[in-house]
Amino acid sequence: MISYQLKCSSGHEFEAWFPSSGAYDEQRAAGDVGCPLCGDQEIAKALMAPNVASRKESTRSSHEPRAREDSAHEARAEEVAREIVEAAHKLRDHVVQNCDDVGTEFAEEARKIHYGETEERGIYGEATPEETQDLNEEGINVFRLPTGPRRNG
Repeated sequence: MISYQLKCSSGHEFEAWFPSSGAYDEQRAAGDVGCPLCGDQEIAKALMAPNVASRKESTRSSHEPRAREDSAHEARAEEVAREIVEAAHKLRDHVVQNCDDVGTEFAEEARKIHYGETEERGIYGEATPEETQDLNEEGINVFRLPTGPRRNG
């Protein structure tokens, strides 16, 4: 797992974990990385301080306990990542089973519901980052459904 400090074009900074740097690049290119605050998908890596080992830390005796500790942390991080992915799948499944898919008409339909022009109900669909930002600025709270990696089977 690798942790990146990310920043959207609106200046919001947030941390995100990925299985590898390649996974980050793939997810960003696919539009699967978005700002949790505004939904913006123009994401870049923010400046981060590198974790550089000192000369003392590079000695074998002090390195072995740290390697075991790092391995335990990595195993726990992988377990937590699996739990997060499973929770994201459950959330998405719940929305798909209980809400109406309005496709590319999401922004328009969300406004109609918000302003009482149509019945209140749960909806999901597609919206551009600009539409998402406009909806949030109008006081219509929307968020991007997590997609995550596909389930096996």
